[in-house]
Amino acid sequence: MAGLTGDGTTARSLACDADPTVRATALAALDRLGQLGDDEVEAALADGSAVVRRRAAALAAWRPAVGLAVALDDPEPLVVETAAWACGERSATDAATFEALVAAAGDHPDPRCREAAVAALGAIGDARALDVILAATRDRPAVRRRAVSALAPFAGPEVDAALARARQDRDWQVRQAAEDLS
Repeated sequence: MAGLTGDGTTARSLACDADPTVRATALAALDRLGQLGDDEVEAALADGSAVVRRRAAALAAWRPAVGLAVALDDPEPLVVETAAWACGERSATDAATFEALVAAAGDHPDPRCREAAVAALGAIGDARALDVILAATRDRPAVRRRAVSALAPFAGPEVDAALARARQDRDWQVRQAAEDLS
């Protein structure tokens, strides 16, 4: 309510609440009020609660000065997935975050995290990510589908070969994604 009524004092006081859900909501309220600093988002990325870290990762999507490398290496998969999504929403990514994103796309144990990281790498369109995106075209169906879509900004014989293989994939959504790029 504080974020909707312009009550920054209350929102700020709740940012230190014992309840992680309240802290996460207070972050969003402060952001809505334009009173949330990048340093507060960075601090929230190190919070003891995954609920708060996930909210901070989401808020970092529009804060390019906030590095997300730590969130991409979080023990909680939903934090990693959110951080990867946030990377894809940004216009620029720092080197450490980019490296962490490539690592998550290539070898994160949770397929949701690999899928989100591959999607973000496609949105970024940096050629240094092409190898990991191509490798992801051989992952689980949801990751393969996302990897095929992530190939959109790239060209070359290896991309053509991956798209040709995807057009023959056993999963219809992977096939459709490949057809959509043709």
